[in-house]
Amino acid sequence: METQNLEQSFATYFNAKPSFIVRAPGRVNLIGEHTDYNDGFVLPMAIDRAVWIALAPRTDFQVRIRSLDLNIDSVFDLHSLTKGEGWIEYVKGVAYQLQKTGYQVRGFDAVMTGDVPRGAGLSSSAAVELATAYAFASVSGISWDPVLMAKLSQKAENEWVGMNCGIMDQMASAACKAGHALFLDCRSLEYQHAPLPDEVAIVIMDTSTRRGLVDSAYNERRSQCEEAAHWFGVKALRDVSVDEFERKTRAESTLGEITLKRARHVITENARVLEAVKVMKSGDIKKLGELFNASHDSLRDDFEVTNEALNSMVNCAREQESCHGARMTGAGFGGCALALVDKKDAQEFTQAVAVTYKERSGLDASLYVCQASAGASLVER
Repeated sequence: METQNLEQSFATYFNAKPSFIVRAPGRVNLIGEHTDYNDGFVLPMAIDRAVWIALAPRTDFQVRIRSLDLNIDSVFDLHSLTKGEGWIEYVKGVAYQLQKTGYQVRGFDAVMTGDVPRGAGLSSSAAVELATAYAFASVSGISWDPVLMAKLSQKAENEWVGMNCGIMDQMASAACKAGHALFLDCRSLEYQHAPLPDEVAIVIMDTSTRRGLVDSAYNERRSQCEEAAHWFGVKALRDVSVDEFERKTRAESTLGEITLKRARHVITENARVLEAVKVMKSGDIKKLGELFNASHDSLRDDFEVTNEALNSMVNCAREQESCHGARMTGAGFGGCALALVDKKDAQEFTQAVAVTYKERSGLDASLYVCQASAGASLVER
């Protein structure tokens, strides 16, 4: 991102120089799907696409912000927040949660832009929330606490915007480190950084299909997981090991076949995340790719949340020699898959997959070669 352009835009709209430029990235989940609401483990990575805000403090409690991408201005007062519609609600929601927590926040003038693809499951909303939180922290003298700011941003999305998301997206946008993925325990929110081997790239592959009416399917999966946890006599499936699962389901067969499949996915997926962190630290790319493949197959066969387009995209990727592994990412039923690819061959890989996928599905794919980026930060100028 050329911050010079952002500064020029700010000067055009406010006839002044911005005091700060902040950024917060989108994210992709490398492995650990449908484990979050089972108190499990996830391994997201912040991507090198982000939301940027250039801003200057005001002396009153007004926030004036222009979205350069949407060509829309918005103005609100921090002391009389009311719910409305559109992108500005993410900004208002963060302001509301900061004030509810007891922070004295100041108003500001700002311009915002971003290059996180919207609607592709790469968490453009979390990027807006964390960039907003960093903007308020910068003008209000609030010290940056990534975990707290992620929690407040999640609350903004849950309570103000009305989207019932987990904590993973906000934690990834807030706390990631360049060159690393974020190994996150969704129960304790403890995290550590796992290094992504230098010689590989993550390629995000957008199938151009969007999740349809999946709320009912999602809720059904959640209740099946809860039923299985109750059957195992634990708080959440996170508390069942693969050995325990195999031993108990061999000994008793009172858990219905579908519920058993759902539980097997979550329990084996948690084990795959733990294994992925180990192999990333040892630099074993081959094994990491195998874990990606096993994750997708489990999501396809046991959790049943893939669709034809996702399976086709993953197959197209796996056929390429430079690909170590591929899987769907996100909630499923459409959206994106990702591949672990030799960095030197990444461009050639994207072209080959786009052509093959188009031939087989008739759909145009968007592919993004991504590097692991840092979480929300102040941009040095």
